[in-house]
Amino acid sequence: MAEKPKRTPAGAPVGRRAMLGMLGAGAAGLAAAPYLQRGWEGFLGAASQVDATGITGLLPNPGGFRYYSVVGSVPRKNETNYQLRVGGLVDRPRTYTLPDLRAMPQTRVVGDVVCTDGWRVDKTPFEGVKLADLLDAAGVRSEGAAVRFRCFDGAYTESLTLEQARRSDVLVALNMRDKPITHEHGGPVRLYVAPMYFYKSAKWLSGLSVTDKVVPGYWEERGYAVDGWLDDADRHSDAA
Repeated sequence: MAEKPKRTPAGAPVGRRAMLGMLGAGAAGLAAAPYLQRGWEGFLGAASQVDATGITGLLPNPGGFRYYSVVGSVPRKNETNYQLRVGGLVDRPRTYTLPDLRAMPQTRVVGDVVCTDGWRVDKTPFEGVKLADLLDAAGVRSEGAAVRFRCFDGAYTESLTLEQARRSDVLVALNMRDKPITHEHGGPVRLYVAPMYFYKSAKWLSGLSVTDKVVPGYWEERGYAVDGWLDDADRHSDAA
């Protein structure tokens, strides 16, 4: 009589071992995910500083943000060398250091970051000095009608009407997501204009000048809307 095939008792245990192995790998992946994400974000941020093509801005980022720079590299600023110059049609021009700005009353605004390229990061907290407070401290002259912003990358500019600039949800921002704004995100100080597309929130802010008319910014000169309102934005001057 032919021998009956021997049953293999190892089938079930092997399946359990495989399942446990997959669960362990999954847990390890979840534990490592924040570190991998920070590493990838750091790589994208660093690469964007030497990428004149803008290709890094097209790469996926699990944190939601994309990184753009209109120049090949941007100098880094910190407490020792950062300055924000306020001038133009004002009675009291002034230069602020980073400690000066931190010592002023801080306002927190939580808004959706929306890019014209289609990506968005919802409910992002920013904190900083209301732009209106800086304008009040400078004393805007009667002929002032708009504010022009300059950046220490040496190329980027933006503008708002004076009415827009005085909104309570427009900040000279020092923190994002409850941490100091990194260089890659436009720090140590950037503009945050909550009700408008993110190109209006100029990175690496170095100065603002009150002008007698709106001066189109970097992207407006290349076809973007001067008033970059989000579709669902409340456009009233006293909004937010």
